[in-house]
Amino acid sequence: MTTRTTPPFRADHVGSLLRPPELLAARAQHRAGQLDAAELRAVEDDAIRAVVAMQEEVGLQSATDGEFRRTSWHMDFIYALGGISTTDDKIQVHMRNAGGQVDFESAAMRVTEPITLRETIFGDAFDFLQAQVHAATPKLTIPSPSMVHYRGGRASIDESVYPDLEQFWDDLTTAYAEQVSQIAAQGCRYLQLDDTSLAYLNDPAQRAEQTAAGSNAEHQHELYIRNINRAIAGRPDTLAVTAHMCRGNYRSSWAAEGGYDFVAEALFGQLDVDGFFLEFDDERSGSFAPLRYVPAGKQVVLGLVTSKRGELESKDDLKRRIDEAAKYVPLEQLCLSPQCGFSSTVEGNALTQDEQRAKLSLIVETAAEVWG
Repeated sequence: MTTRTTPPFRADHVGSLLRPPELLAARAQHRAGQLDAAELRAVEDDAIRAVVAMQEEVGLQSATDGEFRRTSWHMDFIYALGGISTTDDKIQVHMRNAGGQVDFESAAMRVTEPITLRETIFGDAFDFLQAQVHAATPKLTIPSPSMVHYRGGRASIDESVYPDLEQFWDDLTTAYAEQVSQIAAQGCRYLQLDDTSLAYLNDPAQRAEQTAAGSNAEHQHELYIRNINRAIAGRPDTLAVTAHMCRGNYRSSWAAEGGYDFVAEALFGQLDVDGFFLEFDDERSGSFAPLRYVPAGKQVVLGLVTSKRGELESKDDLKRRIDEAAKYVPLEQLCLSPQCGFSSTVEGNALTQDEQRAKLSLIVETAAEVWG
């Protein structure tokens, strides 16, 4: 087996990392008016320098800024698009963890004007990340276009602005295509689109919710796949694009369950990305059987290491599960990562910095032993 020199890598990770205590404290001081924007940015800069160094020290070939400048993995990006605004409304979110049900309110959004790209989103953040790496490839993570629609559906899109949703998708994918082109021009060679919807839609309960909201849930994944493809169609050959799909990640909780069976044939056969980051850390994710639809030339990054708990996986168990996946897709097309980020929102999951590092090291060591 060969070591990969282009993304995704044999040992990789999803992107978000636990915020250090000093960064959390600085954000709290900033909210309280005790720290200005420049002072907060200086703390962020120091934290990012340290977390990039940590990723390179454990041997990862990709490095992110841990999403340290964000509150959430997706809404910081979505709110930065022209035409999208916050509202006073709240979305009721229902999630689960090992302890039971977790319910909370999340900020809503509304499309009130035609969608545009006003500036390269996270452009400055990527420039800073790119200046910190030495051996690793800097990776930028952004939410997929699907997330702009899935969060609120038709109800969140002003009908006076978009009486026809086709124009909404035209404008949204055009804005994304501009983002992709501009970030590539800044030197980005590794872009990850985070998309919970394509995993959520495997869950019958989620499809029922989408149907109740007026969507065609039986074919919604196909609509999303077509529009993601439109958004990335013009990317340069130098830019690798991957898609990460999980079933929710907030304070070690999740929102959906079920294997990839419902979306697998269209997802793997039609989504024009270079690799798929897939959640496979426990029984919620189903079997590896849907991987039989993965075509030659596409990489599958197996999310076998959980980011939701600190307990360290067994290397032997990871190798056994990689062997199981290789019954459906060749070993040469497989890679290894955590199943999700460690801190999809600023609060983070229920594990320590040391446990996070140990999991990343385990992934690197296991990948080296499996693929050489």
